[in-house]
Amino acid sequence: MAKGRALDLILLLCCSLLLVSGVLILASVSSSLSLQRTGTTFYYLNHQLLFGFLPGLVLGAVAFFLPLSFFKKWGFAFLLFSLALLALVFVLGIGREVDTASRWIFVGGFSFQPSELLKLAFILYMASWLASRASSAKKEAFSRTFVPFAVVMAIVSAFLILQPNVSTLGVIAATGLAMYFLAGTPLWHTFLLSGFSLAAFAALTVLASYRWERLQVFLDPSLDPLGKGYQLNQALIGIGSGGLFGTGLGLSFQKFGVLPEPISDSIFAVFAEETGFLGSMFLISLFALFAWRVFVIARRTHDRFAGLCATGIGVWISLQAFVNIASMLALVPLTGIPLPFISYGGSALVVELIALGILLNISKGGSAP
Repeated sequence: MAKGRALDLILLLCCSLLLVSGVLILASVSSSLSLQRTGTTFYYLNHQLLFGFLPGLVLGAVAFFLPLSFFKKWGFAFLLFSLALLALVFVLGIGREVDTASRWIFVGGFSFQPSELLKLAFILYMASWLASRASSAKKEAFSRTFVPFAVVMAIVSAFLILQPNVSTLGVIAATGLAMYFLAGTPLWHTFLLSGFSLAAFAALTVLASYRWERLQVFLDPSLDPLGKGYQLNQALIGIGSGGLFGTGLGLSFQKFGVLPEPISDSIFAVFAEETGFLGSMFLISLFALFAWRVFVIARRTHDRFAGLCATGIGVWISLQAFVNIASMLALVPLTGIPLPFISYGGSALVVELIALGILLNISKGGSAP
């Protein structure tokens, strides 16, 4: 069990505020959509609480009390398990295609998105593997570090491209590169891997028409405002309509069938409309505080695995939050990435709460001998 330092109360408070904000935001944003689709006002909120929040708290508590050596020892097994679940999305009768993408497993009335678990499993495995390569970071670095890392990334990429789920692949690739660099590997490795990654994502963008259209809309938001630029333009209208103080909780116009994906990808735009600039800055400040505390925890730990693990989780959640919010502000192209702790989705919330339990474990000085 974690020991040696006091629990990081700032991180705990920050994440508690994010979770409470997520519940309040989802309650406000989802009510009309829930009534329209299910005939009840709080279906999506209740589903998030029962199948995301509650099991996430339980599993997060388990992750907090487990020794970090458990995650280090079983990191590879977690990764293999996640990849096996990813393979199941292509199995008839278990996996199901939603909006032309095969990303979900449906069993006994329950659904799960394996790519969410893959994010954490990948971080745990990479932290364990890179920590064990500490002594060979310089000596024989290419054959013992660069090549195996590239092979693992290629396997993960293949699974996600087949779904397709390139937005998740982008988050995992960026997180992996950050961990690889911070593990003390030669700098030219990171530059080479970054070059390969950029070339691969450029090819994936050109080869898929909808990704190319998203890039065109990002470069020119006025392009086809009633077609391929519709979501971005409506998001900007909603955010602009919020002004300084917002229209008030529950009073968004965009959520009434105007803005696509109001409870998931576009939830920040609806929140900004209802709470205005001040509410938006409050939420962004919470994510900034989260990133700062995680990297403080990573720097002060003396355990290599714990430091890399904390860094990976911090990059993953902070980057995902940045991309989601920035895409609604037309600062980056639109993606299908949810807003951590806020967007509707039980799979994502459960995994994020497990990651939070691991972070709090590390903050208490847990180590993995």
